[in-house]
Amino acid sequence: MEHGIIAWLIIGAIAGWLAGVLVKGGGFGLIVDIIVGIVGAFIGGWLAGLLHIHIGTGIISSIITAIVGAVILLFVIRMFRRA
Repeated sequence: MEHGIIAWLIIGAIAGWLAGVLVKGGGFGLIVDIIVGIVGAFIGGWLAGLLHIHIGTGIISSIITAIVGAVILLFVIRMFRRA
């Protein structure tokens, strides 16, 4: 199932908020976590394609993929932020 750009923005916003809740740390605030989630959605989609991982179709699988990407991105950002 292909999503349009608006759907990816909404999915990324949800994923960013959830990733911000899952990844404890210095905290960036809701707005930055949402932006990180949107970028993480693209990273998660790219990474899943690169690794040939397909967890299903639909919005739930897209949200899961976006959460994984956002969590990875938040870990990397927070790792460099502490350095």
